[in-house]
Formats: sequence, structure tokens, C-alpha cells
Amino acid sequence: MRNMFAILSGALFGIGLYLADMTNTVKVQGYLDFFGNWDPTLAFVMGGAILPMAVAWVLTRNRKPVIGGEFPAPAPAKFDRKLIIGAILFGMGWGLVGLCPGPAVASLSFGGVAGLVFLVAMLAGMLIAPKVSPLLDSKG
Repeated sequence: MRNMFAILSGALFGIGLYLADMTNTVKVQGYLDFFGNWDPTLAFVMGGAILPMAVAWVLTRNRKPVIGGEFPAPAPAKFDRKLIIGAILFGMGWGLVGLCPGPAVASLSFGGVAGLVFLVAMLAGMLIAPKVSPLLDSKG
């Protein structure tokens, strides 16, 4: 039952990304081009995702998930070198390519070779990150 809800949720998320044009790399790069031909429409897409999620967090506080298990505890707020470097790398990748992980996976069915290359590079980064992480913890 849980797997069925996971598949349905993932499919709904992918369809939403596609319909909102978040898989259109030109549109995303236009949103990030503040000093050029800025396209603010994706701000409404993000707001349309953030606001319902904020309401869901409030409504699910001190409750159990309907399909079992536990809601994860909030991660402690930690503003450190790893967060800053990770945010910079994520932002650079997002700005250069116009995709982040969710839309990258959603665009696999029509992204062609470029979408596949991005996905492979993203997965390589995910494999390398745990190896580099201890270096960022060290004082230096």
C-alpha cells in the first residue's frame, strides 16, 4: 500500500513539475536571470508549493501518517560551511543547466541525451559528496 502511494505521489509530483514548466530549462534560467530578461512566473509555482506544505506541516504536528510509520523529526538548523558550499554548488548547477533533481528526473522521458548526462552528473555528485564531506568538517 505504501509503495502504491509513493508511486502515485511521485507521478503527481512529476506531472505537476511538467505542467508548471519547471522541466523547461529555458524557463527556469529565465527565472534566475534577475538582471536580464527576468521571468517571475516560477515564483508563483514555488509559492504554490511552499504554502500548502507549510499548512500540511502545521496540520500534521503531533499526528501519525495515515499509511503508517512516523513523520521524520525536523533537522536541526545548522548554518555551516557544508551548507554554504552545497547551496552554492546547487545554485550554480541550477543556473547553468536550468534543472534541479526533481525536474531532472521528471524530464528523463523527453530530455534526450542532455537530460541523461545531467542525471549521471548529478548521481556522480551524490556519490562524491560523502567522500568530500569530512574535508569540509575539518578546520582549515
